[in-house]
Amino acid sequence: MTALMERLGLAALRKLDPEAAHGLAIRALQLGLTPTPGPITTPRLKTTLAGITLPNPVGLAAGFDKNATAIAPLSRSGFGFVEVGAATPLPQPGNPKPRLFRLTEDRAAINRFGFNNEGAQAICDRLARRGAGVPVGLNLGANKTSTDRAADFAAVMVAARDHVDFATVNVSSPNTEKLRDLQGKAALAALLEGVMDVRGATPVFLKIAPDLTEAELADVAQVAQDARVAAIIATNTTLDREGLHGPHRAEAGGLSGRPLFDKSTRILARLARLTDIPLIGVGGIATAEDAYAKICAGASAVQLYTALVYGGISLASDIPKGLEALLKKDGFATVADAVGCRKEAWA
Repeated sequence: MTALMERLGLAALRKLDPEAAHGLAIRALQLGLTPTPGPITTPRLKTTLAGITLPNPVGLAAGFDKNATAIAPLSRSGFGFVEVGAATPLPQPGNPKPRLFRLTEDRAAINRFGFNNEGAQAICDRLARRGAGVPVGLNLGANKTSTDRAADFAAVMVAARDHVDFATVNVSSPNTEKLRDLQGKAALAALLEGVMDVRGATPVFLKIAPDLTEAELADVAQVAQDARVAAIIATNTTLDREGLHGPHRAEAGGLSGRPLFDKSTRILARLARLTDIPLIGVGGIATAEDAYAKICAGASAVQLYTALVYGGISLASDIPKGLEALLKKDGFATVADAVGCRKEAWA
């Protein structure tokens, strides 16, 4: 696919309902209509995260391929790793439509999907059949109607543990009522204990919200450390609406994209000072410079999603290539050498 074709395709998709456009983007991947250069890698980009070898540190965040239907093409698109889901024990339709809104002026999106997915069994069946490729993880969720959400996370972990390279406990989505309450110290400790007890050898990551207070963030860091979480993903979407311009700015849901960059990076840098747990930076990444800033703030790897709406799947290869050049320019022989080199700038 040429750059012109991608621009034309993105322009056409942006004329459609956002959720319908997303479905077409997944279909284009499945049909082989997108670039597949393979994982971008160099000795400088190759890195290790929580014992997992990555060809490069740029990954796809959960939410893009909710049902693990496009793992193979996504693994060949340039990313160093891919996260699918979120998966809940039982299938669920999610919240009523419309539930995804573009904020083009802000290079952002608001979603209130509510963990719509085909259920852990269908998703894990696909994960079990995936071929060789980049590391793949599953985002774990809980059903909206569950009376024991901690048990839901453990149940999905059991279903997935033999088929993924990592699993992420997602207690930070704002779109399932009271889910974020599970970030409280006692509730989070109990939830993680249940997941860790059944994880087998699979590394467990924790995805947190950007809207935590200093005290809450310190509690999360301590609980994660005590639970021996393998990595923390910082951050999920925000409920903040400060400085937005798009006509959909007042819609309920989680805000992602460019406006989240500074807030999520400050949380990331604070975590880098609070804990030695490896960190994955997410929120507002659209360029190699953005990815590099997250790494310099303390991230061992990064993930993106919303930027694909505006920049296309070619970002999966363009960002690692640009990151290679930035690391080289600053004299870093590896990604690991650059991690946290400027975290004090985000104090």
